[in-house]
Amino acid sequence: MPPRIRRLAVPLLTASLIAMATAACGSGGGGGGGGASDTAAKPGEKIKLTVGLFGDFGFKPLYEEYKKTHPNIEIAEAVTQFNDHHNNLVKRLATNAGAADIEAVEVGYISTFTAQPTKFHDLKQFGLDKRQSDYLDWKWQQGLGKQGGQLLGLGTDVGGLAMCYRKDLFEKAGLPTDRTKVAALWPTWEQYIETGKKFATANVAGAKFVDSPGEIFRAMVNQAPTGLYDPQDNIIVGSNPAVKQAWDLSNQLTSEKLTAKLAAFSPPWNTGFAKGAFATIICPAWMTGYIQEQAKDASGKWDIATVPGGSGNSGGSHLMIPKQSKHPKEAAELIDFLTSKENQAKVFKEEGTFPSIPALYDDPSIQNFTKPFFGDAPIGKIYSEAAKALKPQHLGPKEAEVRVVIGDGLGRVEQGKQTPDEAWAQVLEDVKKIK
Repeated sequence: MPPRIRRLAVPLLTASLIAMATAACGSGGGGGGGGASDTAAKPGEKIKLTVGLFGDFGFKPLYEEYKKTHPNIEIAEAVTQFNDHHNNLVKRLATNAGAADIEAVEVGYISTFTAQPTKFHDLKQFGLDKRQSDYLDWKWQQGLGKQGGQLLGLGTDVGGLAMCYRKDLFEKAGLPTDRTKVAALWPTWEQYIETGKKFATANVAGAKFVDSPGEIFRAMVNQAPTGLYDPQDNIIVGSNPAVKQAWDLSNQLTSEKLTAKLAAFSPPWNTGFAKGAFATIICPAWMTGYIQEQAKDASGKWDIATVPGGSGNSGGSHLMIPKQSKHPKEAAELIDFLTSKENQAKVFKEEGTFPSIPALYDDPSIQNFTKPFFGDAPIGKIYSEAAKALKPQHLGPKEAEVRVVIGDGLGRVEQGKQTPDEAWAQVLEDVKKIK
């Protein structure tokens, strides 16, 4: 069965839910609605744990394995789309009702929720701080509370970057198709754009060079030493030259007419995979599964090369336990199991989500892992090297909201509603409103 991956790139918060999130951050009260309790289950008592996810995380086979040694545990998933999932969690924390026992949170939102430590259980109380040595240090740090260092989330995966490309479209454009030669086309983002111009000159029917500028922008910013926030949690969109450079280069893709104008994870974008509407796409490990699902008839046509700039991160998640959970001890035990070294390796091979446990990166079963769909590309080796090269970047408390503002600005330019300068001016004004 092909992977069914679910990570989204540009999260969206409605104004009302942003207000709720802000209020929740300021609410000192812990506990939660829904009859939250720290009472341990009685021996033999049947317990139902709910797991809130945004799409399929590949956990179902793991649940069945877990229940063989925990026959008293029933596990039910509550699966929604990315935006709905995170927006709903914001609302449920604000109203202290309706959260699952375990909630998945994507990296774009993690700082929003770690800023609310009273709304989640500290996993240290269940002994999960024993897992610290397993993890990439920066991945572990992302799961810590902003106030007091509580352990609020345990990592599932990281989104080490590569670039996926259509070999058949490259061949039609007269470009090399071998992944090593393709990587040599674009050691820098400027050279990536130059390659795009060559592709455009070939006038390949029905295909543009890239889907849209949003993920290109995100990749470039994620490669910088600092991104949208400084370490003191000040928004530095207007003063960080790396952000402006990423903005200018991303909009150059639009001005050169290299984009297919397909917003990530929209229905037209999904159709674009099937139709071969774009030749390249930013490709964190989890994206390989998404491509395989959306472009079922394109096996052997896709391949994977190094991303311009060499590395970076896009995506990845943590599992957290809201205070509303009636069974936090049992939920913590399940999180420990789902995120174990062995199970992160299993999920990678089935679903494409790359482990956040560095001991796996040199494991032969990971290093030698390939995918026929991508022309037997050495996926394990490619993403292991990308993960090893990752440099951590500080994420601010309203990271997701800032990204939405910038993404909207890029969209206005791509749709011809504003010039890049006009859109940038509005982005800076809109960012000032984020408190």
